[in-house]
Amino acid sequence: MSTRNRIVILHGQVAADARADEQDVLEEVRQVSAALTALGYEPVPLPIALDLEEAARELVKLEPMLVFNLVESIGGQDRFLHLAPCLVDTLRILYTGTGSQGMYLASNKLLAKRLLHQAGIDTPAWIGAEQALASGPDFQPPYIVKSVWDNASLGLGRVFADRRRLREHLSDLAATTRLAGRFVERYVEGREFNLSLLQRGSQVEVLAPAEMLFVDYPPEKPRIVGYAAKWDPASFEYNHTVRGFDFPEADRQLLGQLNELAIACWTQLGIGGYARVDFRVDDQGCPWVLEVNPNPCLSADAGLVAAAARTGYSYEELVRRILQPVLEKISLSRPAVEIRESVLSGGAKRQS
Repeated sequence: MSTRNRIVILHGQVAADARADEQDVLEEVRQVSAALTALGYEPVPLPIALDLEEAARELVKLEPMLVFNLVESIGGQDRFLHLAPCLVDTLRILYTGTGSQGMYLASNKLLAKRLLHQAGIDTPAWIGAEQALASGPDFQPPYIVKSVWDNASLGLGRVFADRRRLREHLSDLAATTRLAGRFVERYVEGREFNLSLLQRGSQVEVLAPAEMLFVDYPPEKPRIVGYAAKWDPASFEYNHTVRGFDFPEADRQLLGQLNELAIACWTQLGIGGYARVDFRVDDQGCPWVLEVNPNPCLSADAGLVAAAARTGYSYEELVRRILQPVLEKISLSRPAVEIRESVLSGGAKRQS
């Protein structure tokens, strides 16, 4: 088949002993490959590691019409996921999803929170973990400890009712050199919503809103969509955290407000292609942005795929819509032959 129809599916290399969330990208690759084949394209999966020069050479040799970016981590580190669009940018190959700048801004949770705060978008109060250990948070409990970079809710699951319990936990993390790269956030008790978004030309389409329902959770159990709820089928959390799409008329105004906030987050952080924004709504009805997730998971049971299905889009149609903004750019672009030849001859190394 002509390379004019070839789409490289770029993803992080997955070790044999990788966690369940890391292994899931291989399922994404299989499902996206099947959809692309049905749409008439030639999908070619390409795993990448931290040897970006080798990845560049492989990309150039494949001569794809575009790249479908499914990279969620590189070298097992989520903090490097923005390097994938950076790499493809240098080769002047078009790709799906959010660009390198938006990817960095959104994936660095503290930077994203600062930018959202500057735009007047409410996000729970926060403080760096090291500062919190040294002087304590300057906001009231309860508290939750999060990773600045990691996806998949890794390490998320405990709520600390007071400063003493928080300090004990932070001290334990410091003793095992796991404090760096974490922050403390005010835990917001309330309803949790996910809003998924798709780019449509210069506009943004908000898909069917979803609420995460914590079914039969005992009062003492934190209502958190943590790692177990997403990745451990044997856990209570996995079996009692349910995604719902049905809302009473009384929620209409709130859902409209969440739609507007989700689009504002997209604009403020420079998101493109597709994304998911996670909210908590407190008992006063005030929404708080928890995270903005560019290029969220495309596995069949993932939130964005479920929202697309609820909106009326098949998986194949969802993939087509993710491709569409890139296809619209292709006719305006020109191949950078000199850059690709430079990579093949080792020029990338000389430029680094």
